[in-house]
Amino acid sequence: MINSYQETIVAPATTPGTGAISIIRVSGPDTFRIADAVVQLSSGTISNSDGYAIHFGKVYSNSSLLDEVLVSVFRAPHSYTGEDSVEISTHASAYIVSELIGLLLKAGARFAEPGEFTRRAFLNGKLDLAQAEAVADVISSTTAASHRVAMNQLKGGFSVQLASLRSQLLEMASLLELELDFSEEDVEFADREKLLALLADTKEHVDKLAASFRQGNMIKNGVPVAIVGPANAGKSTLLNALIGEERAIVTDIPGTTRDTIEETLNVNGILFRFIDTAGIRESSDTVEKMGIDRTFRKISEAEVVICMLDAQAVESDLLNNLEELFLHIDSESQKVFILLNKVDGLSSDDINKNVTVINKFVLNSKYQADIMQIAAKSRKGIEELKEALYLAEKDLVPNEDSTFVTNVRHFEALQNASSALSDCRTSLSRGIPSDLVAEDLRRALSAINSILGTDLLDPEVILHNIFRNHCIGK
Repeated sequence: MINSYQETIVAPATTPGTGAISIIRVSGPDTFRIADAVVQLSSGTISNSDGYAIHFGKVYSNSSLLDEVLVSVFRAPHSYTGEDSVEISTHASAYIVSELIGLLLKAGARFAEPGEFTRRAFLNGKLDLAQAEAVADVISSTTAASHRVAMNQLKGGFSVQLASLRSQLLEMASLLELELDFSEEDVEFADREKLLALLADTKEHVDKLAASFRQGNMIKNGVPVAIVGPANAGKSTLLNALIGEERAIVTDIPGTTRDTIEETLNVNGILFRFIDTAGIRESSDTVEKMGIDRTFRKISEAEVVICMLDAQAVESDLLNNLEELFLHIDSESQKVFILLNKVDGLSSDDINKNVTVINKFVLNSKYQADIMQIAAKSRKGIEELKEALYLAEKDLVPNEDSTFVTNVRHFEALQNASSALSDCRTSLSRGIPSDLVAEDLRRALSAINSILGTDLLDPEVILHNIFRNHCIGK
């Protein structure tokens, strides 16, 4: 249910009990009266305070002192939401926060819905929709790369590009609409050649943004790295060595790992999502076979594939394992690392012999792969592997001005815009009447508008779906 924005809302902006202080945010037309009913300042009132001021006050509950607080005052439109707002800083006691919110509710406030503060900021023109959605990404960012991308979007970098595209589409649409107004005169206000050139340029820009979603998704959610290989090659040991804890169960019994296990690791500002998979081998065990099927699916979904091989295996087993693995790998689109594990139990001659076998296989099959020697149990070669993974994905480290699409909704809207622009170009090339061409342009414009939050067809439904995923108090 969508609530009225004439109401004043309250929610904790921090998690109680996790630090020295907690902050309670209040926003809406009755903010100052409600705050004055709960907080007693040493002199004056919050209602008469200037904006951008902080006041010391006391809060009483049942005539007893609950806490001494600091109240930050923000007057509309100079606040996060664009409304009159206060932020009350208390000691980080769950009891104090609960009691204080209860007093604010009793004084007339309503508990905020998830994302309602940011939603009000959007509705009051403080942020466009793309920026509003970036707020959640900034909060949830876990690496330098994901933080930089989210901050660029929050600052409006993505929105500036979309606004430019929107302006071009509006210009084209207005010329075609003008022709419709003078349809009886049989005149053309839009030069068809220039229009086709402009459409091509606009579509190229839209497609470039849509294509960035693959990288943007990896920056936000982590680069998927599938650890695959035969049973007992050391895949789970490698996962444990990479993340520095005993996450996966390791035994000498083949088939211990039945399902995929995922863990993330930040390597020099890039998030990697490692996926330990079931060992590939012939098995009559129904559960193990299901795990092996999942292994093959994870290989197809991965950006990077780590092929684990037992350095102590005989040459024929090494080759058979490689052939089986590469049946499921696309070495043209996936980055592949072949790790020869357990080298600490072999002589240099035996290691070199196996490395030669693997090199020969890779060269003859024309696959692209990096070959490394490790001993996962003793952590030999682990740091070198991390560095190699970082170098393979270092292009994911964005600069200050890099724009990556990280939101599925934005990606789908860009795809819809691209499709509409393709239809528009086809219609123009075939001499289709202007009214039909204009309709294709309107579809493209509607898709761009849906990202920015401009001229939404059904704003209440769209906004509710977007902001319900924000945290309470934001």
